[in-house]
Amino acid sequence: MTRAFGFLAAAGLVGTATAGDYRQPQLLSRYEAYLTRKWNDSLTMFLVEPVLSCSCGAVPDKVDTCCVETYGGLVMATQFWNTYTGLESEGQKLPQDSWGIHGLWPDFCNGSYTQYCDLKRQYDPLPSPNTTNGKPDGTPVPAYNGTSIDKFITPFERFDLLEYMNKFWIALGTPNWVLWAHEFSKHATCFSTFDVECYGPKYQEHEELVDFFETVVHYYKETPTWKWLAEKDIKPSNTTAYSLSDIQAALTAGHGAIPYLGCSGPRYNTTEAGKGSLDNGFTQLGEAWYYFHVYGRPQRGDGIPVAADSNGGSVSNCAKTEGAIWYFERSEGSVQ
Repeated sequence: MTRAFGFLAAAGLVGTATAGDYRQPQLLSRYEAYLTRKWNDSLTMFLVEPVLSCSCGAVPDKVDTCCVETYGGLVMATQFWNTYTGLESEGQKLPQDSWGIHGLWPDFCNGSYTQYCDLKRQYDPLPSPNTTNGKPDGTPVPAYNGTSIDKFITPFERFDLLEYMNKFWIALGTPNWVLWAHEFSKHATCFSTFDVECYGPKYQEHEELVDFFETVVHYYKETPTWKWLAEKDIKPSNTTAYSLSDIQAALTAGHGAIPYLGCSGPRYNTTEAGKGSLDNGFTQLGEAWYYFHVYGRPQRGDGIPVAADSNGGSVSNCAKTEGAIWYFERSEGSVQ
């Protein structure tokens, strides 16, 4: 059973006005209609028992794929630790005492993934990769050359969301909206639950984009990397290095399952301290990926922490030697 939007329609919950509002649905503002739909979604949580993604029941022939995430049931809330933006002179700076949002990614339950799944909703001016499968024989992903997608949010009057994104979802070397467009186009289009068809006959253009951004922010708030590390006295420093095991322990305790940690910079065995070592892991901390299975739609925000290696994958590319990891301070003038 796929794309079965009939439940909401049959229940009389689609496109209705809020209680006490006797205007015709078509006369509601885009913002009011959006809030009404969000209320309807909340109500269905109590009427329909949610199915956990990647469970034996979460398969397209058994569930409504608009109500259960079936394409990308292994959901990853990802974050950056950048030390500069390259656009400080334009006022684009990093958040104080906080990691930055990277995105929300849908992997298949076995850890594989797709990308740029709906080219009709391709808003990425710098698609990477530039084919749908990342190979020369893949379908080309055309570069977007339209208006900045922050303009898609303003008709919904979600100025609070835009303000939050401009504070915590910060790009490196490009305007923030370019990163947002990349994350939506590459990843959001590969969730079953963000398909346009899931929004029914009263769909308003870009409604799912607003939903996606709101969902990204929710999972970001649920995974406060800076706070969890700082509570264990792991703070950015240009003079003190840390051990991967201590960083993992702090974040595992906070999240409830071990995340993936990504590092860059020189490999440990190419550094002065690591000469002769067999440890070829990278030494500069830069990414944290938190894995979830989700009940029902990711938009509900009801996720169960899952270990990054639950399907046989890696938990880090960082150096494992004690005291090998640098968690560098942000550059002067790069913080809001």
